[in-house]
Amino acid sequence: MLRSVLLKTLHDQRRALPAWVVSLALLVGIYVALWPSIRDQPSMGDFLQSMPPALRALFATSGADLSTPTGYIQVELLSFMGPLLLIIYAVTSGAAAVAVEEERRTLDLLLSNPVSRGRLVLEKAAAMVFGTLALAAVTGFALVLEGSLADMALPADRVAATMLHMGLLAVVFGAVALLIGAGTGSATASRAVPAVLAVVMYVGNGLAPLVSWLEPVRPISPFYQFSAHDPLRTGLSVTSAVVATLTVVGFVALAAAAFRRRDVAG
Repeated sequence: MLRSVLLKTLHDQRRALPAWVVSLALLVGIYVALWPSIRDQPSMGDFLQSMPPALRALFATSGADLSTPTGYIQVELLSFMGPLLLIIYAVTSGAAAVAVEEERRTLDLLLSNPVSRGRLVLEKAAAMVFGTLALAAVTGFALVLEGSLADMALPADRVAATMLHMGLLAVVFGAVALLIGAGTGSATASRAVPAVLAVVMYVGNGLAPLVSWLEPVRPISPFYQFSAHDPLRTGLSVTSAVVATLTVVGFVALAAAAFRRRDVAG
């Protein structure tokens, strides 16, 4: 067994992580390949503008224009599919960190080593963060590289900022999965609760411009911290990145505290 929990966790993902990398690169390639046929179709822009306001608020960034590379990627990749895939990876990793190990009866083997419970949670969280941000970086790299082959010019610095915000969005829900898994030992709950929370936060953030009572609470949604300042057009928002990072740190600290006090199933 590797001496580091972080390295062991990444070693356990030696097959899954490369599969994610290839899948995301292929997904970006599909969107890039469709771009030449979309940009010359003014009807696509008309279709976007003809959508009901509620649907446009949920699935398209405000002011998105399908005739430009930035608007096309905002609508097709960043509004739904990109965040969804990274959240799935992060929640799966966060749930696997403690709860899945416990259900498979492999957690005792980890704890039999000279590793404190707090350190175990922190290194598992670090592996989840590393994997998620690595996948976000791969998505951005594929977007710039493959886009350049299809005359889809996207500013690399804005893409990098967008991928950082998207990675942090996913890590927030991964940290929620870790907290629930560390506090309850239930793999089912550690997957289901963050998934439901992500749906509620996504819908709430999307509909807030149309529903007056949602607007005041919109800033607490991680999706607001990801997309409200439109990072693909405006770049990095330090404030949003700090809010997301502090949220993750808070959830991981709570997870470590909860795991220290819990009677682990044998």
